[in-house]
Amino acid sequence: MNSISTHVLDTARGAPAVGISVTLHVHSAGSWQEAGRGVTDQDGRVSNLLAGNNLKAGRYRLTFDTAAYLAQFNIESFFPEVAILFEVKDAKRHYHVPLLLSPFGYSTYRGT
Repeated sequence: MNSISTHVLDTARGAPAVGISVTLHVHSAGSWQEAGRGVTDQDGRVSNLLAGNNLKAGRYRLTFDTAAYLAQFNIESFFPEVAILFEVKDAKRHYHVPLLLSPFGYSTYRGT
């Protein structure tokens, strides 16, 4: 299945990050165009961000609204949002891009 998904883990709390707004953009004709959006579920996941769009080769950007998520715990975030840019080379594959989040840092990797 060709799609883009994400999973957000709150490493400071040791739990899935529930309720984070995530937006997917694709770079096309010199600018970023929205390709989909979602909100992390009870397991911190958004299973398909393409919202009915077909996956194509190109550059993509996932943007996570981390400030709103951390504010619900009265935690001030150093990073009000996290943007992850990545490149899809084979549009027939699935791309999973997890985010490990804490108030003062984050990391990511190519998942499966």
